[in-house]
Amino acid sequence: MLLAEDDRAIRHALERALTLEGYRVTAVSDGVEALAQAHRTPPDVLVLDVMMPGIDGLQVCRVLRAEGDRTPILMLTALVETADRIAGLDAGADDYVVKPFDVEEVFARLRALLRRTDPVTKDAPADVHVHVPRQAPPPERCLEAAGVRMDPQARRAWRGGRELELTRTEFELLELLVRNAAIVLDHSTIYDRIWGYDFGPGSKNLAVYVGYLRRKLDEPGAPQLIHTVRGVGYVLRED
Repeated sequence: MLLAEDDRAIRHALERALTLEGYRVTAVSDGVEALAQAHRTPPDVLVLDVMMPGIDGLQVCRVLRAEGDRTPILMLTALVETADRIAGLDAGADDYVVKPFDVEEVFARLRALLRRTDPVTKDAPADVHVHVPRQAPPPERCLEAAGVRMDPQARRAWRGGRELELTRTEFELLELLVRNAAIVLDHSTIYDRIWGYDFGPGSKNLAVYVGYLRRKLDEPGAPQLIHTVRGVGYVLRED
């Protein structure tokens, strides 16, 4: 594991906690060191602070993704606005933890990221839709609901005739909703199925991903497909 955090106290505390949890940790203090270390010895997972001097965590993430590195990345951020979180996802991060954080939450998110790592496509960019040859998938292996068609094996999805460019997490979330079309899924169920851990009612992680997925799924003049059921969760249906 590669940990990049410029705050010495946080870096040392997190390095010690992760080591005690069984991770082999290489800790660095800035983005330049993080990139150098990632190139020198590719880690299984990266934990990047967003706000670092020189090259920040978002830039490190963008560089690695542009190079085709799909290593799971967990961002540490003191920025709590939705736009800031979306910026991290746009940069190619897989997940984020907001400071101040409980170290158990960091552990849970790392476990979830490592469980979802697909060794078969290790050389593909992380959390980025993997393009495959453009032949149509066999109908029998596709899922369809509310005008959405998905090929889970090839990890491709369409709304009508438009193919959707989805990150890994977005694809998994949409697949869960399509498989349970017209059924309201509560927050706990979605967290458990997608992240493997319920981050509790105070977490905005799910809302950010749903918003991000809607931006890619919705079309002008067409009905919205993912509906919020206040106090409960989300449902996919075409009204």
